[in-house]
Amino acid sequence: MDLRAIEREPDAFQRGLTAPQIAAICRRAFGPDADLVAAVELGYGGYNSVYRIDLPEPVILRVAPAEAVQFRSELHLMRNEYASVPWLTPIAPLMPRVLAVDWSHDVVDRDWMIQSCLTGVPAPEHLDRYPRSGRTTFFRQLGAITRTVHDVRGPSFGRVDNPSYERWSDAVITSFHRIADDLEHAGLDATDVRRAAALAIRGRATLDEIREPRLLTGDLWTVNCLLDPTAPEPLITGVLDFDRTEFGDPAADWPIRMAQAKPDERKSFWTTYGPLTTTPPATWRATLYEARHLATLRLERHRLNNPEAVHQSFDTMSKLLADLT
Repeated sequence: MDLRAIEREPDAFQRGLTAPQIAAICRRAFGPDADLVAAVELGYGGYNSVYRIDLPEPVILRVAPAEAVQFRSELHLMRNEYASVPWLTPIAPLMPRVLAVDWSHDVVDRDWMIQSCLTGVPAPEHLDRYPRSGRTTFFRQLGAITRTVHDVRGPSFGRVDNPSYERWSDAVITSFHRIADDLEHAGLDATDVRRAAALAIRGRATLDEIREPRLLTGDLWTVNCLLDPTAPEPLITGVLDFDRTEFGDPAADWPIRMAQAKPDERKSFWTTYGPLTTTPPATWRATLYEARHLATLRLERHRLNNPEAVHQSFDTMSKLLADLT
């Protein structure tokens, strides 16, 4: 089998698989006569290792990091995504089908999942080929997809694979503490994240105005979309990577944050998603959610060896905390 892997620094977080390991996974999933031709590692994933494998029909292999290097706040994200599949049925035509999963670590000492290979090209590679005015079509579609997911009601608050919180405030406060624990374990200052948790405790009643758990996509945005390469306007053909799904307040979701990040063509997102609530309590919650996003990003930037971005996050967090007090 021919394997084309991405070359990484020796201390990089992501670790690739060898050709014999990939062959063993395919034999486990498809039987001893699985006819592998080639495997190509794909570069857009920042957490899992992702491969396109050429069998009689191409498939996608995603391999989680070893458990020993996973942060507590990110533990078993692939298992969370797998648990999310039944809840994501309203957008099933846009999602890859799960063909095989294995949490046993018998073949390789990592969780892995094999999915069908969707048609389309990654949006970051193709979206720039359209004029900026034409990209409004893309964001309208993304708004509609996000609204469809947010319309799904859940049984309780928290991650889909373990939604064990009766109150939204408990899920939010716990997530702040877990991220702070991870930051400190990594040798980073988490004082401001602890302060955000304290402010969340003080504002518990405002958080608990959210009484109905709704499904959140986790981190749906451009990088998680596939486009039709021949369409005259951007056409989303697939959406990927729902490993950070949770049940909570839709305003806390990543696409809501990103749709507000710049006053450009992404404003068309709201034409299909609908307007946001802008009451003082909603505005306070949105600021707290931004603090949670920033804490998560600090951890991710550390994982991706970006110390400058880690450093910049402290000033930004300071301003957010000032707005919350």
